[in-house]
Amino acid sequence: MRKGKIQSGKAPIYLKVTVGNDHFELSTKQCIDPAKWNAEGQKVSGSSEEIRGINSYLKNIAKEVYEAHDLLLREEKEITALNLKNRVLGLDSGRRFILEIFQEHNDKMKALVGKEFAQGTLDRYETSLRHTKSFLQWKYNVPDMDITKLNYEFVENYEFWLKTVRHCDHNTTMKYLSNFKKIVRRCVRNGWLSKDPFDGFMLAVREVKRTALTEEELERIKGKNFHSERVQRVRDIFLFSCYTGLAYADVKKLRPAEIGKGIDGADWIFTRREKTDTESRVPLLAEAIAILEKYKNNPICTNQDRVLPVLSNQKMNEYLKEIADICQIDKTLTCHLARHTFATTITLANGVPMETVSKLLGHKNLKTTQQYAKVLDLKISRDMAKLRVQQAGK
Repeated sequence: MRKGKIQSGKAPIYLKVTVGNDHFELSTKQCIDPAKWNAEGQKVSGSSEEIRGINSYLKNIAKEVYEAHDLLLREEKEITALNLKNRVLGLDSGRRFILEIFQEHNDKMKALVGKEFAQGTLDRYETSLRHTKSFLQWKYNVPDMDITKLNYEFVENYEFWLKTVRHCDHNTTMKYLSNFKKIVRRCVRNGWLSKDPFDGFMLAVREVKRTALTEEELERIKGKNFHSERVQRVRDIFLFSCYTGLAYADVKKLRPAEIGKGIDGADWIFTRREKTDTESRVPLLAEAIAILEKYKNNPICTNQDRVLPVLSNQKMNEYLKEIADICQIDKTLTCHLARHTFATTITLANGVPMETVSKLLGHKNLKTTQQYAKVLDLKISRDMAKLRVQQAGK
């Protein structure tokens, strides 16, 4: 406490750090009644909420000094008063910050969109960056944080925040943490972090039961006459996905030039998946061809060089909810449900081999496709019926 700087009856508290014969002082921006200063304990005497807050603040400042000292030791840098002061004030050039590194990663990814990354991948990392920024504000009340302060507790707290404050489900939480882990691993590889804070943390994704439309539900949607032209359009685009397996983003960007003759002389789709940038070749079924013909001369399609007049994903899902209500289908209709329907009801349930379905969906490995086979009770029933016939014939 500086008695020589008393103003309006209060004296300022300073931080003094001594290294050998050298030292530095910094103002803590805290002022107190001189009578309440405990010189021996280096704290303010009293139990009021204000005093407890000041003492807690002073403890944190001291903690920062010790942490700065430990970091200089680990980095094998000379322990001097000046080096400590610069580290505490964030003036040393060696410090790196979480959000700065994250932003640098995203900027590089943005420059490679269309070459190595899809726009959707960048969007997910941009969302992860915003979540990380919000978490730092919520938990630590800071605009950014030195990466050397990352530890296992930080990861646990981040998981807790995503699930409770952001209300993310378990698998979504794991995806955001996985994105953040990529940034952390970069820090470890560059030697900016001595230990991976994710070490020992399980990024386990829980199995999700995939739902799909049954043949009867699909026919119900196909046969329904909707009064609204826009709802009919959404129904047609949804059915197109059901019969091709294309995701929303791939249907939206599909151009007439990507429809051509395949090896069998029939109409095929030749495109690349937006999400993974993998090649996708899909022979067109009669139902899909009929939908393309319906919108062949649609002015929206003609002006935008697209095969279908696709609305925004949000609008599509909004109208799909209305379609589900009208058709009395107790399932959440989404553009992605159409892809599941293609994988199960249209292909696997009708005997199309798993390897072929995997190629049609543009999956990079068979494991991704195998998740759809777990819901095929109908196929199991048919296969067992064949087995019973074979057993009876023996």
